[in-house]
Amino acid sequence: MLNAQDRAIVKATVPLLESGGEALTTHFYKLMLSEYPEVRPLFNQAHQASGDQPRALANGVLMYARHIDQLEQLGGLVGQIINKHVALQILPEHYPIVGSCLLRAIEEVLGKEIATPEVIAAWGAAYQQLADILIGAEGDIYAQKAAAPGGWRGAREFKLVERVEESSEIVSFYFAPVDGGAILQAEPGQYIGLQLFIDGQEQRRNYSLSALSTAGQYRISVKREAGGKVSNYLHEQLAVGATINLFPPSGEFTLSASEKPLVLISGGVGITPTLPMLEAALDSGRLVHFIHCARNGAVHAFRGWVDELAARHPQVKRFYCYAEDDGVSQPADAVGLLSADQLGAWLPQERDVDAYFLGPKAFMATIKRHLKGLGVPEQQSRYEFFGPASALE
Repeated sequence: MLNAQDRAIVKATVPLLESGGEALTTHFYKLMLSEYPEVRPLFNQAHQASGDQPRALANGVLMYARHIDQLEQLGGLVGQIINKHVALQILPEHYPIVGSCLLRAIEEVLGKEIATPEVIAAWGAAYQQLADILIGAEGDIYAQKAAAPGGWRGAREFKLVERVEESSEIVSFYFAPVDGGAILQAEPGQYIGLQLFIDGQEQRRNYSLSALSTAGQYRISVKREAGGKVSNYLHEQLAVGATINLFPPSGEFTLSASEKPLVLISGGVGITPTLPMLEAALDSGRLVHFIHCARNGAVHAFRGWVDELAARHPQVKRFYCYAEDDGVSQPADAVGLLSADQLGAWLPQERDVDAYFLGPKAFMATIKRHLKGLGVPEQQSRYEFFGPASALE
């Protein structure tokens, strides 16, 4: 536990983090990734280049410092971090590396006049407190997943048994365990970690599972991203019969049991976690409104599958919105960006619903604002980030 003096010092640094936290975390990543190559696979370099990762870390450090007296006020942030760490297999031995680089960054960016020995000592104690919390929670989850039916710990070898082109830019990959054993049943909405070796370099990524894992396989559906090292490798080079390592499914953005109407809203490849949610909800008999937004019909994946489910299950209502009409694909229910009025027309009349949404950050910010304005209770409006978490306001 931190003593009162350490807590006071950490809280006193909040204004500095508010004004210069991103510069500090950018310098932190520069130090760590240049001096400790063993941790590079744990970080998506595209998120480093865009600044998303430093911004997300700066926000996390700021939130931690603000609530150092009442860590319960951090809410779901700690759970999100833990699940991301588990999916990438962050281990206890990684934490001292992060801690030493963070303290160096504080000292080098703020300067020794501000980052006095007392400040460094307080932040060292604060970091160790957080590290102990995360290490303990992650250790519990690793053990639970290893002990569960079909579960395992660390990397497990899987074979690519099928790949399917779902649209002009999305391909599905089906993986089965090489050992022929059972697999851990993923909850609808979870993601899985991949360990790949591309051009001799290890890469780790998380991808949402786009189907229920009841058939003894895991399916991910990946959009080819311009300049994306892993997505382009998967699209262009990973052939049926190839093997890769997978880490057990993880994630808290999961479908909760409820009798309320279910609203699933997605943009682009954000459709992937909503598919197993839709499939899982069918047996419950609950009303489902499935709303998907895409650039156009050519990039819209899984339309045929969703249409077929809606035709067979009267409680499923599906609506599509395309930003543009390509003049070739099947028409959408609306063209243009999804407005509040249009979303309101597609929601159940009773706004006491469970809403789940995912897509590009700007899209999610818009949907969050629309849902609030349309009367959907904020605590029943849930979302997840594909990349580093950040504020949607």
